[in-house]
Amino acid sequence: MSEREPTTYWDYIKVEELLGLQGGLAPNDDALMNDEVLFIVVHQIDELWFKLILRELVSIRDLFAQSIVPEQSLSLAVRGLRRAATLFEHVGQHFEVMETLTTRDYLAFRDKLSPASGFQSAQLREIEVLLGLEDGLRVPLGGEVSYAKALRHPSGGASPASERLERRLKDTPSIREAVEAWLHRTPICGSTPDDENDEHEVSRFVESYLLAHAEETRRARRFAEHNGHTDADRERLDKRYAAAREGARAFLLAEEIEDLEERKRVARVRAALVFLESYRELPLLAWPREVIDAIVALEQSSLIFRQRHARMVERIIGRRTGTGGSAGVDYLDQTAIRYRVFKDIWAVRTIQIREEALPPLESAAFYGLVAENRLNSEPPLR
Repeated sequence: MSEREPTTYWDYIKVEELLGLQGGLAPNDDALMNDEVLFIVVHQIDELWFKLILRELVSIRDLFAQSIVPEQSLSLAVRGLRRAATLFEHVGQHFEVMETLTTRDYLAFRDKLSPASGFQSAQLREIEVLLGLEDGLRVPLGGEVSYAKALRHPSGGASPASERLERRLKDTPSIREAVEAWLHRTPICGSTPDDENDEHEVSRFVESYLLAHAEETRRARRFAEHNGHTDADRERLDKRYAAAREGARAFLLAEEIEDLEERKRVARVRAALVFLESYRELPLLAWPREVIDAIVALEQSSLIFRQRHARMVERIIGRRTGTGGSAGVDYLDQTAIRYRVFKDIWAVRTIQIREEALPPLESAAFYGLVAENRLNSEPPLR
């Protein structure tokens, strides 16, 4: 085999090709103002970050889509989730560079963009789909055009962006679906969904947890008593803590879901989340709990990115209509509020209780590192 030619830095990362891509609508950037080139470069970098986020998310999804998720692979999932979160943070930091533009600077070339919009970032839409964002949560762009149609060519035909999205929509399951399936298989008090008495064991755990949670709310109610409270104040407090107890029960029993089988599935997923968070010090629950925490960190970073985007846009152009006809800042603010994928994982934090108040766990040995200490020889976390 002959030796290859020596590698150069500029050839490996295609420096010349990269530096020739900042012309926007012009053949090159020679005649453009620095402000417009800055705008183009920042958004090109964002798309490269999005590419890396997608690669990490696909790897994570593929890992959890397995029928049995190897315990030793959970550390890789956590690393990928944390990397994706860090990438979102870097995208958000780019808004500081954008904010060096004044309103007048941006208006000098803004008309070139119309009717284009950042809404047409196919990769950001892909990230939303891959994470598992429900269509019902999507905020209309402004012209009531669906997010999928907004990616089509102005003539109505297919575009590279719309084709990219179509491929992603067919690429199932989403991360949310894969993670929920993994959580559903999680042993609770040593019991798995395949066990004959699983429903009884899970119900027993949930009821014991709800009793402990109820006692914790009563304890918190006592601490909330202050001198100067009126009878009306005390009544409001009583109702507030009673609502917390009722809310915890309704959440863990998935009472809002009408379909019985779906309610059972969701209730077991939520019970698994509570179980993992509550007994996270047990050896075989440590990494699963880190996965859950990393998912929260990822979604938090994506939401902060959206909030940061809205404030940058408001700082530069105020609350005027967006180039693509969207509601501008109002649209961005709504996405930062509504685009929640892992709502149950966040909700569990509301009903967690102190370690000292947790129900005793009879099957702790099941979650030890030594196989002989488990109740059976099956992998405890699947």
